[in-house]
Amino acid sequence: MSHVQARTLSDLQPGAEAIVTEILATGKIRHRLLEMGFIRGARIRVEKLAPMGDPMELVIKGYHLSLRREEGQCILVSEET
Repeated sequence: MSHVQARTLSDLQPGAEAIVTEILATGKIRHRLLEMGFIRGARIRVEKLAPMGDPMELVIKGYHLSLRREEGQCILVSEET
């Protein structure tokens, strides 16, 4: 039996996989995140972090993108451990 833990996307380390549960951002940032595929139920994998930890490289819906950690704090995910 797996344990599901809710966190922000910014909390994840390289190699971690999670599922989007909620977007906390509002306005233009929320709209931009939704357009990039951060919708409830989307699977995300953290590929790597930049040397200073920002931005993070992610794989979502089969494509790679970079996201600032500040934006990642607006995305709640559940990670199976």
